Amino acid sequence: MGIVAQSVAAQRAGRRHGAGLGLLARLVTDWLFLLGFAGQAGGFALAFFARESLPLYLVQAASSSAIGLATVFGVLVLRWRIRVVEGWMLALMASGLIALAGSSAVSVSTDLSPATLVSLTGVLLIVAVAMIRVGRTETFFLPAILSGVAFAVVAITSRVLAHLNLASLPGNPLTWLMVIAAVLGQACMAVALQRGLATAVVATADATTIVLASVAGLTVLDDRVAGGSGPWVAFGLTAVVIGVLVLGAQARATSTTPPVAEAAV
Repeated sequence: MGIVAQSVAAQRAGRRHGAGLGLLARLVTDWLFLLGFAGQAGGFALAFFARESLPLYLVQAASSSAIGLATVFGVLVLRWRIRVVEGWMLALMASGLIALAGSSAVSVSTDLSPATLVSLTGVLLIVAVAMIRVGRTETFFLPAILSGVAFAVVAITSRVLAHLNLASLPGNPLTWLMVIAAVLGQACMAVALQRGLATAVVATADATTIVLASVAGLTVLDDRVAGGSGPWVAFGLTAVVIGVLVLGAQARATSTTPPVAEAAV
């Protein structure tokens, strides 16, 4: 709902000279934009608390399916047009989420070992250094990948922090590692958005985050799978990743009327 509200608010703000800071100044006075921002902030908080007892492969897949949910809402309420391939991708994502929900098992994350913490810190250092180099390129793909890697670190660290007392979080070094990862992820995302369409950028970053966070959850954080449901987890993750990527790619296929996927982002 937050994505849809912000999209509608931005579209009705119109295009004027000096868009950017001027556009943002107009949007912050729009109640619909503020409602959309509140919805996105609430969604982030809900995802954080969901990680307390649910495996990362389920939470990340559900969070990354926001583009699909926004598309459904737009079609039913705002009368957006939908293409056949987008309809198939929505069905594929829905089946993937159902498979993941039915295959997941309630689990509490284990604490990260010192070696894992060092590894995550090293990953962020690599992202920061790589960002300096890819910032000189004109393609969105590499910055979007780096953004997905950084947000995967956010998901991994928040999975551990979610079951701790909220009052203790400011004094926990892992909290600040999560904040640094979030800032790096946003910086990489900003560079990518300068070079490509929002849908393609977000889809690339989300797909990267889903894969990396899911693998880390299953191998490091003791995320559990219901007995005998391993193949269904693999199917669900594959279905969601394909759906996200295809919906993102559909925006690049049309340059006249903004497609559903682009409006969603």
